[in-house]
Amino acid sequence: MEDDREWMYEGRIVNEMFSNEWGDKVDEFVAFALRHPECVNGGTTIRCPCTLVKCQNKKFFNVETVKVHLYRNGFVPDYYVWIYHGEKQVHQRCSSSVRVSVSETDQIVSDNMNHTTYHRMVCDAAGLEFNPDEEPNAEVRNFYDMIRAGDKPVYEGNSKHTQLSPAVRMLEIKCRHRCSQAWFDDMSNFIQELLPQDNLMPLDFYNTKKLVRGLGLPVQVIHCCVNNCMIYWGDDSDLNSCKKCGHARYKQMVRGSGNRLYIRKLKVSYKKMLYFPITPRLQRLYASTATANEMRWHSEHHMKDGKMCHPSDAPAWKHFDGCFPDFSSEVRNVRLGLFADGFQPFGQSGQQYSLWPVVVTPYNLPPDLCMKEEFMFLIVLVPGPTNPKGKIDVFLQPLIAELKVCGVGKQSWFNNHRKFLPMNHPYRRNTKDFIKNRKVTKQFPGVRSRDEILQDLNNRGLRKVIDVDAEVVNAAISKTCGWNKRSIFWDFPYWREHLLRHNLDVMHIEKNVFDNIFNTVFNIPGKTKDMYKSRDELNKYCRRPQFAQNLVTSKYPDVPFILNKSQKKDVMEWVKKLRFPDGYASNLGRCVDANKLKMFGIKSHDCHVFMQRLLPIALREFLPNRIWELITEISLFFKQLTSSSLTDEELRNLDEQIPVILCNLEKIFPPSFFDSMEHLPVHLAYEARIAGPVHYRWMYPPEKYLRKIKHKIRNKAQVEGSISIGYIMDEAVKFASFYFKEGDTTLPLKEKRNEVYLDDIVDDDMFEIFKPLGKAIGAEGKRYLADNEYTAAHLYVLMNCPEVQPFIDVFVTEKRKQFPNLNDEAVNAVTEQEFPSWFEKYVCS
Repeated sequence: MEDDREWMYEGRIVNEMFSNEWGDKVDEFVAFALRHPECVNGGTTIRCPCTLVKCQNKKFFNVETVKVHLYRNGFVPDYYVWIYHGEKQVHQRCSSSVRVSVSETDQIVSDNMNHTTYHRMVCDAAGLEFNPDEEPNAEVRNFYDMIRAGDKPVYEGNSKHTQLSPAVRMLEIKCRHRCSQAWFDDMSNFIQELLPQDNLMPLDFYNTKKLVRGLGLPVQVIHCCVNNCMIYWGDDSDLNSCKKCGHARYKQMVRGSGNRLYIRKLKVSYKKMLYFPITPRLQRLYASTATANEMRWHSEHHMKDGKMCHPSDAPAWKHFDGCFPDFSSEVRNVRLGLFADGFQPFGQSGQQYSLWPVVVTPYNLPPDLCMKEEFMFLIVLVPGPTNPKGKIDVFLQPLIAELKVCGVGKQSWFNNHRKFLPMNHPYRRNTKDFIKNRKVTKQFPGVRSRDEILQDLNNRGLRKVIDVDAEVVNAAISKTCGWNKRSIFWDFPYWREHLLRHNLDVMHIEKNVFDNIFNTVFNIPGKTKDMYKSRDELNKYCRRPQFAQNLVTSKYPDVPFILNKSQKKDVMEWVKKLRFPDGYASNLGRCVDANKLKMFGIKSHDCHVFMQRLLPIALREFLPNRIWELITEISLFFKQLTSSSLTDEELRNLDEQIPVILCNLEKIFPPSFFDSMEHLPVHLAYEARIAGPVHYRWMYPPEKYLRKIKHKIRNKAQVEGSISIGYIMDEAVKFASFYFKEGDTTLPLKEKRNEVYLDDIVDDDMFEIFKPLGKAIGAEGKRYLADNEYTAAHLYVLMNCPEVQPFIDVFVTEKRKQFPNLNDEAVNAVTEQEFPSWFEKYVCS
């Protein structure tokens, strides 16, 4: 390395002139530095490595200034490894020449210090502006304390752990396993008994948190109106009462009794929201090499075979790049997704309290990291106890302002799907199976353009909810249109250019479609859509006299899409015996009520599995073919829609198929079956074609993340404060976990449940099909297979073993030569019947 870079100190001046060759090398050095964003500040400045005392890899300057300095003064001595400009051979950020001083005589880092990953952790957390040679202020002093702790062994003679390393490791264990503060204190006391008496291990949770407090990120407490009308922020931060409802900002803290009443000077607001600024959290993604490279994945990835496997493959992403080329040319710019959902922190039987977290996640990351909880950022915590409903925009104001600085009645939907069909489709002229005596000539006009939407909002005069007269004006306008407010997101200058501004959640749509089908087919009381009222309406709107009420007996005839008691019992017994691979689904057998013949407590993901995998099988033997086929078609629609990779052609086919599927369902089920959730699938394929695979936009990861937030509530009297403290601690230890192993910073590898490492247990000669995919559960047992079971198992092994595939090809080739007229279906049947015996003879011969 040193021989390759002797040019840095030789040949700068030749014949009393600057060497052109040396200048070219400097240009290469600068280009190298700019290719490593973790070492670039503000996108344009890098550390200057010249010999000036104020520089020497301490100060940041623009590229031209750095070049001038290098021409004049040359490189700092012995800078053969460019650790401050992205080279990873030696741990970057803190070099052996750096001194960190709290006073003139207090040297913390010596010239020959052996830096550990924890030194890099402190420097990365401090940011690019961290200069160890400057006198620290109160905030920066936290980082100096951690560097000092990173130098001292936890006890004399221990070369593996310093005072800092066990502190962050213990905090990480506490957060990962959701342990209490009392557990942490008890464990710390026990560890103290195991260590030598003069050890430096923090004594308890308080001292541990104090030591690593520099790793925490900021949080802002903002006062709110008790009625959610406004927040006391920005220009309104000095108001003492709500400018809309007039409610006081602060509580009257009266103390004493009788004639000795007095008001405390301490001001306590009625309501507070918590805001976690997004900028420092995104900057930290680029502060560590563990995540900085991953944040550029979206620009280095290229779509293969026309399959969309990431939002960056979708037309919406590419359209945005075309509209804002300056933004897209800088690959480090972050694309964010935002979601919000409410939850009840005290459970169903506790106090009524609705808490609404707002979370953002970056889409720059690769598929295996994108939408994972490690990269979801809690940004706004909307306080309870009431649901903010349409006023959630009030609480988003700080986020909108920060991102603008950083970047640039129940209705039936029956008979509402024929307009999506081609104009010559026969269903449009059908006056019998849909609304009687009604043809459909209207055509779906297509998705409205951004200009049309914005013009409609402006013409109608809709207000943002933060405007003073918003409630009255919007209430009057909403009676004549589908709008009820002007979204605060229109404040973004780029919002109108988005092809998809708001996303339909596939998770909840699929769950509601499943619930409607399951509850109706199983005739669940109170939940079925086939009720007396719907039967009365059926022949009012449609021509289905066979299902009308019998005027003599006053009873309604059975419909073909409802199971009888015996059939429902068979399905419930089948579900109760189902077993799934670990982690695939929950134990559905626990959800079966054998007495009432229904299922209860089914989670959203269980509905997802049941809808796509189990429903067609469960109903196959009990429903008429035409009804079973329709239910199977809607099941397959969701299965194909939620694939991890999608092509434009596949999505266009789904977009054409779903209106026909919904129309066919209208021919079977009553009008009351078709609420808004049964209508929304007609738009899902289009959204996937525009924005990419749905698993980057559905609510499964956010719902899982909300569960994690809920577990942080330790003090039920201070819900928001408990979540805030736990979240800040989580952020700190998550960042610290990148540095637990010596060497280059890496994302911690989470071992999945029952995961096995094949290198330890697999023989090189073992067939692929016999390699274990997980650990066995429960005790080992033996069972003798019946003849038909043995034959099926034997055939399965042969047909699914890659090593046997060449022999299958030989067998198929022989059969096609022997019987040229065999089609593919016949060849498959012959293979299943004759291949096992043929294979045995072929191998033994």
